[in-house]
Amino acid sequence: MEKRNFRKFPIYNKRGTRIFKQQQRENPDPDVPIHKRGVRDIGYQEGDKYIVIPEKIPELILKPYVSYRTPDVIQSEFTAEDLFNVIYAPKVLKDFKEGKLDADGQPLEPSQEEKMTAEEAKIKARQTGSDIF
Repeated sequence: MEKRNFRKFPIYNKRGTRIFKQQQRENPDPDVPIHKRGVRDIGYQEGDKYIVIPEKIPELILKPYVSYRTPDVIQSEFTAEDLFNVIYAPKVLKDFKEGKLDADGQPLEPSQEEKMTAEEAKIKARQTGSDIF
């Protein structure tokens, strides 16, 4: 029997008949490679088992596009003091000026955030939609 040159006429997955595809799955012919459409294997076949190599699994790292023409932004580290100044300081100053603080410095009319316990605040911070994730 003569050898056929299948490289001249590639039969990719879409081009072969159903019978051809079934034969390729059952008994692959090394002369007719199965076209993988540019997708690389993440492992290898060893007998009936497919061994996955974790290092070969692609890791997609998406980075936002930023133009090179944007000016450099130099920003200091956001500390706990900055957070306090932005969130709590205006309320504390307002209560102090209006005399709504008791002898210990606690507000007489606490807001919802001030009424929360430490456990409630922790649960709220870990809810879906918070910045922690």
